[in-house]
Amino acid sequence: MHTLVIVLHMLAAVAIVVLVLLQHGKGADMGAAFGSGSAGSLFGSSGAANFLSRATGVLAAVFFATSLGLTFLSGSPSKSGGVTESIKPDAGQSATQPAVPAPSAPAPSGDPLSKSSQIPK
Repeated sequence: MHTLVIVLHMLAAVAIVVLVLLQHGKGADMGAAFGSGSAGSLFGSSGAANFLSRATGVLAAVFFATSLGLTFLSGSPSKSGGVTESIKPDAGQSATQPAVPAPSAPAPSGDPLSKSSQIPK
């Protein structure tokens, strides 16, 4: 079953690429931009969808359905955790003990104005 869904998924992906490359673009007629007779329909409605655009829509739905199917088939219901549970901790650090923060630098002592008055010679 899993292999059948993968094969269907790959065929749908290749068919979508081929159909998209075969289609005629909406703005492909550059003559319309320079005052040709069809300039009024450049930004208007495109009319009824032809066979290629309908087939692309159907294949996109098949691709989406097979993607969901592969997701459900590849997931195992016994896992209850996320992806970070498979990461092993470092050898020197325990999984239950949090990391120790680095010590902060000591605050400067004394008056800040007294340091500015001492100019090195």
